Formats: sequence, C-alpha cells, structure tokens
Amino acid sequence: MQGVAITLLIIDAIALIVLVLLQSGKSAGLSGAISGGAEQLFGKQKARGLDAVLHRATIVTGVLLFLLTFSIAYIL
Repeated sequence: MQGVAITLLIIDAIALIVLVLLQSGKSAGLSGAISGGAEQLFGKQKARGLDAVLHRATIVTGVLLFLLTFSIAYIL
C-alpha cells in the first residue's frame, strides 16, 4: 500500500511540474508582476481554451498531491 501511494505521489508530482511548465506566462517581467496581478485578481481577462484546461488540471493535480502526501504521512 505504501509503495503504491509513493509511486502515485511521484507520478502526480511530475504531472504537476509538466502542467505548470506548459502554461503560458501571464505577465512580462517585474512591471507585469506589479500591474498584472491586479488585473488577474479582479478577473478582467478570463483564460480560454487550452489555458483554461491547463489551469483546471493544475488545480486538480495540486489537490491530489496534498491528499496523497497527507495519506502517506498517515500510513507511515
């Protein structure tokens, strides 16, 4: 059981890394980090198409990563 959970955790971590790297950048440099954060916070520009799918998949794999991590800690 422990080996299966650790294997799933490693696969999920790799998937999360790949999903984050596949997403397009939302801002350009330091100036985009200051002004772009407010735009993203208030939802002026919604993600569409592939960006929306990647965003949702990243959330799902992130939650799964936490659940697997907590379950492994509980098993050990």
